[in-house]
Amino acid sequence: MKNRLDHILIVDDDPEICHLLRDYLGKNGFRATAVSNGKGLWRALDEKQINLVVLDLMLQGEDGLELCRNLRARFNIPILILSALGEETDRIIGLEMGADDYLPKPFNPRELLARVKVILRRTRSFPNTSAETETVSKLIFAGWTLDLTTRHLISPAKVVVPLSAGEFRLLRVFLEHPKRVLTRDQLLELTQGKEALPFDRSIDVLVGRLRRHLGENAREPLIIQTAWGAGYILAAEVKKGA
Repeated sequence: MKNRLDHILIVDDDPEICHLLRDYLGKNGFRATAVSNGKGLWRALDEKQINLVVLDLMLQGEDGLELCRNLRARFNIPILILSALGEETDRIIGLEMGADDYLPKPFNPRELLARVKVILRRTRSFPNTSAETETVSKLIFAGWTLDLTTRHLISPAKVVVPLSAGEFRLLRVFLEHPKRVLTRDQLLELTQGKEALPFDRSIDVLVGRLRRHLGENAREPLIIQTAWGAGYILAAEVKKGA
């Protein structure tokens, strides 16, 4: 039986870009569906099994960042943002809204294809990272629980906090290496399988998002602490649960 192809949803109001990406992804081993607005996005997610969303931030008459935020809150699907806004601050805002990666326009379709493959590969790299996976389904720390099955964070008050794929990967790495200083290079390698580039702030952005989820004081965090000049450390005890 032939393996099911990964299904990519393209959300862009530029017909040329939609046609280009749909054809290019289709020729490179993916199924691709293109829609032009948020209404089409929600309809496609209700009707199809989508593996990754390519989302343009500059949709006519819509707030792409708000769409990204709502998408992350409702679905645990990887998000690759496209935008003509290529400034670093725009990239950081996109990541803070829950995106897994950010590609400025104009872009090379080959680079987008490479990024899609990397995102999907690293998203799937964690369910079977150790022999304990079959018996360990929860990691418990400081009253919080990371559910490895649903990929949700559960607060001490039993409130479910949805995580982006990047947030889940990073928190899991911290919980699997408690009370150990991890450099940014190590965190990038463990979560994204790549080396750090100069001025790459993606780990710092994700740490900031995790701290907000955990209700941490940014100046004096107690759970994910900064090891100045070195990296970060998860300072809490971690217990494993079935």
